[in-house]
Formats: sequence, structure tokens, C-alpha cells
Amino acid sequence: MSIKNDEIRITAEPQMDPNVCRFVVDRQIYAGVVNCTGKEMAKGSPLLEALFAIDGVRDVMVSGGTVTVAQTGKYDWASLGKKIGVALRGKIQAGGVLIAADFGRNLPTNEALKKKVQAIFDAEINPGLAMHGGSIELVDVQGTTVFITLSGGCHGCASASMTLRYGVEQILREKAPEVTEVVDVTDHSTGVDPYY
Repeated sequence: MSIKNDEIRITAEPQMDPNVCRFVVDRQIYAGVVNCTGKEMAKGSPLLEALFAIDGVRDVMVSGGTVTVAQTGKYDWASLGKKIGVALRGKIQAGGVLIAADFGRNLPTNEALKKKVQAIFDAEINPGLAMHGGSIELVDVQGTTVFITLSGGCHGCASASMTLRYGVEQILREKAPEVTEVVDVTDHSTGVDPYY
């Protein structure tokens, strides 16, 4: 779906997670990556404030010309997407600063986030996966994206994507809200002993 007005083109790209949609704007919005997880965090950044004023918006990540929005799951993207498009277009057309210069000053560095995620894996996630003969390993953290591999019984398991989406991602969102995405880089086609 493309939204066009006053030469600002915005393309909505629904994601695998039905509660996440990416909005690609035809121009750079922010040089860098911003992950905002609530109205309180959005204060001082006009674009983020406008997006969090829309009922149903849960998380917003801005990177270059891409705005990724996670919603509460109560709304369909057809109606919510139009409101997001209006907010994006309005703030861009108004000019001025979209994201506060000091936004994210208190967000953890990649190294700090890595340690935090690893601690969550060790204490919260791997003990449960171990009961099924599996484990999760942290490969890297880039910005607010966590890269993982699944091994043991999880490697090649037909339920791996469900475990990732409804288990790992939910725990990370609760314990480390600065994480915006979890990417599984496991080659599941090579799994020889899946649990399921």
C-alpha cells in the first residue's frame, strides 16, 4: 500500500509478525537508529510523540527513512496505517527536528545490551529450552537487533519459529524493551535431531 501526498511517498510493508508493520519513507528521517518503547521515552521528539499519540502504537523504531511500528494487536493495519501515514507526513512537512538530538543518551551500548540479553538467556530462556534438549545462543547485537542461533533439539525443529516469536521475543520485550527485533540465523535445514 502506497500513501502519496505532497511528494512524500510512504510505503507500508507488513511483517511476518502481524503486530508489526514497516513504513518506508522516500527520504531520511533520522541518521542512525532510534528505538522508542513508550510515551515517556518519546517526550521531546515531535515525530515520536505524534506516533505514540495514536491509540494502539506500542513500539517505534526509526532508522534512516524507515519507521517500524509495533502495535498492541487490537487494530487492523488498514486503519492504523493511515493514521501513522498522516502523523509521519505532518511532522515531515512541518519541518524542524523530528527526533531530539539527545534521544537515546541513556540507552545501553551494544556491549551492555549484549550482556543484558545473555543474562536473560541464561536465567530465563535456556533453562526452559534445556528441558526439550535445546538451547539458544547469542550471536551478536547490532543496534537494537539481537541475532541468535538455536541448537540441540531446537535446531531444525518445526516449532522453532513459534518458540522464537511467542517465547523468546516476548521475554526479551518484557525484560529488555530496548530490543526491537530478534533474528534467527540458524540454518534449520541442517537440523538432524529436532525435538518436535
